[in-house]
Amino acid sequence: MRKVNHPRGKWRSVVFFLIGLLIVVADQLSKAWIRTNLSEGQSLFELGFFRITHIHNTGAAFGLFQGQSFALTIIAIVAITIILVYAFISYRYFPWLDSLLGKLALGLVFGGTVGNLIDRLRLGYVTDFIDFDYWPAFNVADSAVTIGIILFAYTLLRSAQAEKHRDEQNI
Repeated sequence: MRKVNHPRGKWRSVVFFLIGLLIVVADQLSKAWIRTNLSEGQSLFELGFFRITHIHNTGAAFGLFQGQSFALTIIAIVAITIILVYAFISYRYFPWLDSLLGKLALGLVFGGTVGNLIDRLRLGYVTDFIDFDYWPAFNVADSAVTIGIILFAYTLLRSAQAEKHRDEQNI
């Protein structure tokens, strides 16, 4: 049986790559601006509990696993590889992710992971700057990964509900 190429599916892949690229560019530009204009620990402004502060993070997102930069680099490389394998090969086995929302989520996670990996490889740490008093500092990449994971969870829940509804209809 010959597989038919659907233009709609190709657009979903374009969305994946464009979102990923947009996140990497926004992340790297914002971090470069912070590193150029603020010394480490310096804040741009404070607005109550919010400030923009230049912070070096040798851990994971939101300051977790401090000092584990090498291990986190390896994990990021593995994660990027898995995402790319999914994007090009495995998506047929996970139809709940082969949607526009699924590709958007995948692009956000991919772009965020690549953005922070670039910092780890170039600098040995990740530049964080979005600083709330009650939450560890983070950056554009961390935000993209978090939003992407939330969208993945939403997509999975929506797919499970649709499948349950189909099963109930078939009974």
